Formats: sequence, C-alpha cells, structure tokens
Amino acid sequence: MKKFTPSVFISFLIVNLLTSSAFSQVEKKELTLNDVFRSRKFYASGVYGMRPLNDGEHFCMLKKDSLNIYSYKTGDYSGTIVTSQQLIPDGDTMPIPMYSYQLSRDEKKILFATKTESIYRRSSISEYYVFDTETDKLLRLSENGKQRLATFSPDGTKVAFVRGNNLYVRELKSESERQITKDGLRNNIINGATDWVYEEEFSFSKAFFWSPDGRKIAFYRFDESKVKEFQFTEWGDLYPKEYKYKYPKAGEANSVIKILVYSIDDGTTKEMDIGENTDIYIPRIKWTNDPDLLAIQWMNRLQNNLKILLTDVNTGTNKVIYNETNKYYIDITDDLTFFKDNKRFIITSEKDGYNHIYLYSINGDLINQVTKGNWDVTSLNGVDEKNGLVYYTSAEISPLNRELYVIKLNGKGKKKLSKRDGTNRAVFSKTFKYYVNTYSSAKTPSYITVHNANGKELRVLKDNSDLLERLAEYDFSFKEFFTFTTSEGVQLNGWMIKPPDFDPNKKYPVLMNVYGGPGSQTVRNSWSSNMWNQMLAQKGIILVSVDNRGTGARGEEFKKMTYLQLGKYETIDQIEAAKYLGSLNYVDSTRIGIWGWSYGGYMSSLCITKGADYFSMAIAVAPVTNWRYYDNIYTERFMRTPQENPEGYDENSPINHVKELKGKYLIIHGTADDNVHLQNTMDMITALVDANKQFEMQLYPNSNHGIYTGRNTTLHLYTRLTNFITGNLLKK
Repeated sequence: MKKFTPSVFISFLIVNLLTSSAFSQVEKKELTLNDVFRSRKFYASGVYGMRPLNDGEHFCMLKKDSLNIYSYKTGDYSGTIVTSQQLIPDGDTMPIPMYSYQLSRDEKKILFATKTESIYRRSSISEYYVFDTETDKLLRLSENGKQRLATFSPDGTKVAFVRGNNLYVRELKSESERQITKDGLRNNIINGATDWVYEEEFSFSKAFFWSPDGRKIAFYRFDESKVKEFQFTEWGDLYPKEYKYKYPKAGEANSVIKILVYSIDDGTTKEMDIGENTDIYIPRIKWTNDPDLLAIQWMNRLQNNLKILLTDVNTGTNKVIYNETNKYYIDITDDLTFFKDNKRFIITSEKDGYNHIYLYSINGDLINQVTKGNWDVTSLNGVDEKNGLVYYTSAEISPLNRELYVIKLNGKGKKKLSKRDGTNRAVFSKTFKYYVNTYSSAKTPSYITVHNANGKELRVLKDNSDLLERLAEYDFSFKEFFTFTTSEGVQLNGWMIKPPDFDPNKKYPVLMNVYGGPGSQTVRNSWSSNMWNQMLAQKGIILVSVDNRGTGARGEEFKKMTYLQLGKYETIDQIEAAKYLGSLNYVDSTRIGIWGWSYGGYMSSLCITKGADYFSMAIAVAPVTNWRYYDNIYTERFMRTPQENPEGYDENSPINHVKELKGKYLIIHGTADDNVHLQNTMDMITALVDANKQFEMQLYPNSNHGIYTGRNTTLHLYTRLTNFITGNLLKK
C-alpha cells in the first residue's frame, strides 16, 4: 500500500474540497472585484517575524501581541521576549507596532521601527526604539528627527543610523549621539545610504556595515552632484510642487563612489583604494571575519568584469582575490560567504554556462567547483562549516520548480531534502540542525513545516486548510502547465487557467499576461493568490502566461541571448505563443489579448504593434517605451550605452512601431513614477497621435510605479483593466 504522505493528504484535501458532492450541490459563488481587492480572504497566510536564535534549538516568532520563543524540535512554547504592553513610550497610551524588529547579536536588545515613511522601493525613514530585555526599558533612539537603516553594533552597545544623508552612532548606555559625517546634502552627497539607482538596481539601501569586532564602520559615500536631475509634479495643492531627484539615464553620468572606514576608537576616517577610474560600480562590500579585512566588489560600467578587492582597512590597500569576466554581463548576488577560519570563501557564478557554487581559498585560488550540471542554483541557503556542508536551492528537476539540496564542500554526497514537487524556500537554524520550509505548488497554498537537517518533517506550522475551504465556495480553476515548440525550434513553458465550466467544443478568448524581462519568471510551480485571474476565467476568458527567451532558471545562454537587443526575441516568442494558442481548437484566434506591467508593459506594447496580426488588444501599465529613458545600471547591463548600441535601442522601441497598431490599446501610468517615468507614456502618446492611431489612456495622480497611492486606487485600476478586457475580448 502506498504511504499516505502529508503532500498526498494536501492534494486529497484540495480535490475533495473543490470537487466533493457536498460543495457541488451548492451553487458556487462568483468572484467580484470587491472580493479580490477589498478582502484578504484569498491570501495564503504565513508565519510572521520568524528569526532563528543563537542556540540553534529555538526560534522566535511574532504573535498578535508578543514576540515568543519556540523549540524547533518539539514546537513547544519556551518563553516570551517582549509583549506589546512593554512597548508603550512614555507619555503614550498605545504600544509601538512589533512587525518590524531587529535583535542584537546577543539577543538582549531589540530595535523597533514605527511611524515609517516610504522614500523609494527599499528605503524609508522611521522613529526607532530600543527595548532592553534585561531592564525592560524602552528607549527612543534619537530625539533629533527620524532615522534610516538603524543597525546594532555586534556587541549591542551602539546603534548606527543615517539621517539627512549623514551617518550617526548612538551610544545606548550614555544615550549620546555621535555624528560621523557632516557633508551630507540632498541631491549632492550621501553617506551610509545609496543613491536612487543603486537602491533600485543593486537591490540595497543600507550602505554602512559594522566590522566583526564593532570597532569600525565601513560605508559608502555617493557624490551625485554631477548626476542629472529628473522631476515630476506632485498634485493636490493650489500650486502643485515639483519633486526633483538624481536619476542617471542610459549613457549618462553616475555618482562617484568612495568606500570609507570610520574608527570608533579614535574617530578617524580612512579612504579605501578602489582605483583611479571613477566610472565604475561598487555593488557590494562585505567584512571578512577578520576585522582588518574588507572585501570590496568592484565592477566596470559595462558590468562584465567583477573583481573582489581584499582590502586592509588600516592602510586602504588591497589585492585582487577574484577576477571574473563575461562576454555578456555578470549578475550581482549576496552569495559571497567568507568562512569563519578566514581561509576560504564560496561564491556563485555562471562561468560554466549555469549558475553554480565555487569554493576558493582566501588568496583567490580555486579549490573546487561545488555544484555541477545543466541546471541553475537559484539560492545559496547557508554553509555548515563544522560539518563541511552547503545547503542550496536549485531548478535541477525543472525550471518551474525549486528544490532544496545539501552537498559536501568537495562536491560529493549531494542529497535532495525537499520531498514535494513544487517550490521550496528554506530558512535554517543557526547551527544548521533544523530548518523551516515554505512549500507551495500550483495546487497547494503555502505549507510551512519544520524539518531536521536530514529533511525529516517534524511538524506543520501552517497548512492553509482554511483557505482551501473558502476556495471551495467558488468556481476555482487550477493552473495547467504546458510546453510548445516555436517555429525556430525553441521550447517554451507556459501556464493556462481555463474557465471553470470549460467546454473543449467552444471557442474562448485568451488574455496573456507577460513580464518577460531578463532572468524573470512568471511560469512557476507555485501558489498564486491572484484571484483576479480566477474572476476573469469565471467570465469565460482563458488566462495564459509564457516565459520567453531571456527569462531565468534555464542557463546562461537562454537568459542572456537577448543581450544588446532587448525586446526582439522576447516579442518573437510571445507572438509564437499567440500563434500556438490560436491553433488550439478551443481558442478564438481573433480574440487574443495581452497585458503587462513595467517590462511587461513594454512587451505588451511591442506585441500589439510588431505583433499586430496576432493580438486584438493590449494593456501597458507603467511601460518602458524607449530604453534611452530608463536608468543606466539596468539598461546598460543588457544593452550597453545608447552611444555604443543605437540600433539596439531604436529597433525594439515601441515608439518606433506605432504605425503597425491595429487592435485596441490602453496605456496606464502613475504620474509620480520615480522608476519608469511618465515620460515613457507621454512620448508613446505623441508617437500614436503623430501616426493618427486611436488609443485609450488612464493616469493616476501622485502614484508611483506600484499605482496604489490614494483612496480606492487599486480597485479603480483593476476595474478599468477588467472593463477594457471584457469589453474587447468577450465581444464576438
């Protein structure tokens, strides 16, 4: 008899709930926009604020009004670190929220952020408080204005933070505040935080780092005085305001970077040597486990040469311990890991055509390649140095899946730990004795479990069975995965959601959703809480998404073959997908639409123009319409500069193909989009008008790239999308 595993139980539960006669006898509910966007009842729930603790046997997790400790092994409650009632500031009656917290290394103090105001995608300012678990004292970090990026020193006696583009240190015992830099100035000099383009494209905003012994702070200094400003209007007042910030577009000047190291002991600051060429990037810096050695990752502007400079912070001098070149570009990650013995490090690279793990000596000599094969490592989960093991997640079984593995440092003894077909994400205990795994698939919402290091499941933390019960009340259609081969012999992966009352003898319209950007994926064997797709399927539309060439988890050549000509092959593949779908007996080839956001808006605009014979409608939300308008780190990584590659920029710009438009086209943008500027849409509109092509448009005042600012904005946006889609695809 086949073993009845938890994964089998989940599948059984889903099928039973969604197809049982008990539910089938009850008339299914129809989804509405209010259900989808004003209710959270369809979101998979998780576990919140979980952190592994130092002893390796326990973790802490946020509950409604407390931060509690639990045992990995038994799941038993082991104590409370702090309750909300202990977090009421003097003079207030309400506690500060607990959702954003940071433990000191000794776990005796906790930083909480409150009254947070967003700046850009990853940046914000907050009022920070420090709670001391030994004294039960709650201390406001600073009385001199909100702070950014507050971080404990390794010994927990100090907190460093940024305010007004300057770096500060707060001594917790004396409650004194020390200003480290004094030249910070908006749109000019930034200390300890990143400029806009580093934050957006290198994916970090905290640009200062404590040394392992807490006696030094390494930090970035950005001089953006020569970077050109971009501005947009903030509406709402009698006289609207102009917001200005530094935004380096393709081919334009960047900030000049310095890496500085400040000494807590004597108050001196020393500049590190990163070379005389200032037209370069420093995408990461990281302390080794030696407090005198800082690793500086240096990258040329074309982003096809990465060096690691091992720097003596006392002298500022360095030696190159890693030097990688690539004929395309190199993706930056946080996988660089220095061992505690400070004699070795590991890093991931695509140098053999797939992303794999490599082990090096601290002097830069390759010891061995840890993982090998025609598949990508997608995340490095940690290194158990004591036992010589590396834990990682990969797409070895399929680019649609993410599976957890363990392997020895010498590349032997590989073992697959995950047991269920789908997507796995693991967070390990400090000693690698346990891990918490979040699993999902196209048919299974988040299923969160505790395991031992061998992969054995110890208990379930969250199964989302309540969500499955709610879904059973509605007509729900699971994603179906498919693969087809293009006329060029390329196999592409896709998913499809059919109407719940699907009849193969009928002809259905299709709405394709596209992103398609370098390294991305929309076709994954994971749970989606996008009930808007389900609502459209209930209305009689087939939903489809296809990952074109240029997307991720299929090796370097598949991902990087779009180099120097973004949009060309991606558009060919989406057109091929439309042709394939149109050949299916149950698809009406005259009613195929496509929509996308950001890069997806760029793609949908290309499809409705260059693919005008195959798409009857398109929606572009916040689209790039000309890569000359986008930031230089992202754009030049894939296209080089406009000066070097003018044809690549122009031949696949939707602005230059508007004369080919035949179908219905809707373009949408937020007027305060700091990322993809409204300029893209305005110039697209100019081109459409010049070509005498009719279109529809929608603007959202003061909304950024996410288009959610203001009351009812999200509901309004998706009402607009829904009406345009149904009005054009459901008409015969």
